[in-house]
Amino acid sequence: MTQQTPYKVYVDGQEGTTGLRLFDYLNQRDDIELLRIESDKRRDPAERARLLNAADVAFLCLPDAASREAAAMVDNPDTCLIDASTAFRTDDAWVYGLPELAPGQREAIRASKRIANVGCHASAFILLVRPLIDAGLLSPDTALSAFSLTGYSGGGKSMIAEYEADTDGRLTAPRPYAMSQSHKHLPEMQRHTGLAAQPVFSPIVGPYLKGLSVTVPLAVSQLEGGADAVALLAAYRAHYADEPFVRVMPFADDTHLDAGFFDPQACNETNRVELFVFGNAERLTLVSRLDNLGKGAAGAAVQNMNVHLGLDETTGLTA
Repeated sequence: MTQQTPYKVYVDGQEGTTGLRLFDYLNQRDDIELLRIESDKRRDPAERARLLNAADVAFLCLPDAASREAAAMVDNPDTCLIDASTAFRTDDAWVYGLPELAPGQREAIRASKRIANVGCHASAFILLVRPLIDAGLLSPDTALSAFSLTGYSGGGKSMIAEYEADTDGRLTAPRPYAMSQSHKHLPEMQRHTGLAAQPVFSPIVGPYLKGLSVTVPLAVSQLEGGADAVALLAAYRAHYADEPFVRVMPFADDTHLDAGFFDPQACNETNRVELFVFGNAERLTLVSRLDNLGKGAAGAAVQNMNVHLGLDETTGLTA
């Protein structure tokens, strides 16, 4: 896309957690003109439609049904929608907004006017698993499990309020959820890794604001062709060789642990994702760490906007 800046940008759902974080990013930029809706018109369909169609890029930070309604309001062929809900992440008419996914993904994001931003748990899982399947080190038929520890900001404003109002210590312990194996990120986790079946997934909310780590346990015997940790790290380094936001860490490097413990908050306030392989000759622990409001949500959305507009991908973001 070529035009004179500033680009006009509208955030539909600006009062939500992701919307507010987007404003933090966008307010710092002089190449962006933020279109704002008056507070008393936030539920006015005509005003929302006007702003959506006036934007070069419109972010949808809404529940799934509301995102579908908002997308249907757009008839300007030049408006690019970047949707932060789960509504379109497996929709063939929308491009999946993970530039690091595979060769050609950036070109698809740049060319599309409909971009489905990634899920926080999903992006961390996909970044761990997709390169191994693409490299032939992991069969798509492998039965995988994963657990994810995330800060409570991932639950949105209501969960943040719940935790901040906790005065009796009821919420000081980690809380597993989605016990029925029906988590909303599972379809994209399967589709965008190429797995034949959804993983067994156990997400956990921790008693802290933000920071996320996804862990995939793996027996070395599950790998193809006698592969080991060295081969996995080589595949990661090859896949992410030129990525500005992905760091592949050395094998089983205890310097990245805090007295033997893993810190899920160490990438906070960045758009960085760090990939780790821990373990031994028989059993491995693959870990991906990111800021769930950064690379897992609003930061990823800004990155997708930069790619789509043909800007330096790192503009306004911290690696």
